[in-house]
Amino acid sequence: MNPLQIIKKKGLMREMKLFGLGMLYLFPTFLILGVFLFYPILKTVQFSFSNVLDGGIVAGFVGLEHYLSLLSSPSFLNSLKVSFLFVLYTVPLTIILSLFLAVIANEKLKGNKIFQMIFSSQLGISGAASSAILLFFFHPTLGTINNVLGFIGVPRIEWLTSPDWALFSVALATVWMGLSLNFILFLGGLQNISEDLYESALVDGAGYWNRLFKITIPLLSPVLFFVTIINFINAFQSFGQVDILTEGGPSEATNLIVYSIYREAFMYGNYGFASAQAIVLFIITLVVTLIQFKVGERRVHYQ
Repeated sequence: MNPLQIIKKKGLMREMKLFGLGMLYLFPTFLILGVFLFYPILKTVQFSFSNVLDGGIVAGFVGLEHYLSLLSSPSFLNSLKVSFLFVLYTVPLTIILSLFLAVIANEKLKGNKIFQMIFSSQLGISGAASSAILLFFFHPTLGTINNVLGFIGVPRIEWLTSPDWALFSVALATVWMGLSLNFILFLGGLQNISEDLYESALVDGAGYWNRLFKITIPLLSPVLFFVTIINFINAFQSFGQVDILTEGGPSEATNLIVYSIYREAFMYGNYGFASAQAIVLFIITLVVTLIQFKVGERRVHYQ
């Protein structure tokens, strides 16, 4: 073996050693992901094509039976419609309000740190606690909102018990619970924009709105793109506030796909049917995310 081959062999052994060491460090991560992510995904796919008994026992292969049942299930078709309406209610409003708050809190005004703290404080409250608090606000007789409406002469609204208002009420709760995280992300993006750009635009005579739409929004587009994606995903996966506020009712007006999956699996024991719904939800989320990457990323300015 000539010296060049010896050097190459030693280099290969060194690379293999480094690779093995890296895999050793990553093994705990792979183990956790395998147990809590990849294995459940594979079991869900298996259940969606199987007849599943209590305890997760697979009794037999049923093919596309569960998926075909979805197409003829009024409850599932309603949950699809409700989920898309919920996304339509929550995502744009959450993004617009959080961006508005971030722009205000980023202004060089006295006491703006206090506003930043107030706007981001909701992040420290869990979803369950937030939903429990909102139960008192939306209460038909004792609720704060109806008391305020009654004081100004507006008739009381059955926020959580009326099919016409329940989904909107849960959407409002979701918007409030999502504001703080989006606010922090937007504020971080705003504070990374160079002040020199604003000063140059001001010298050129650009007004506030020109600076906002010509400098702030374009340079904030990477954060806006990221926030849009996570808000779509979070909206499709909303569960806690639905479970606490309405339990999918009234008359399935707030029966989102995630809650429908929970109900079919853990209330009715239809694990195969619920797994098929989970796969459909995964596909919908994936398609929506890919569309956003395909369409939205073209408008992102990274510099």
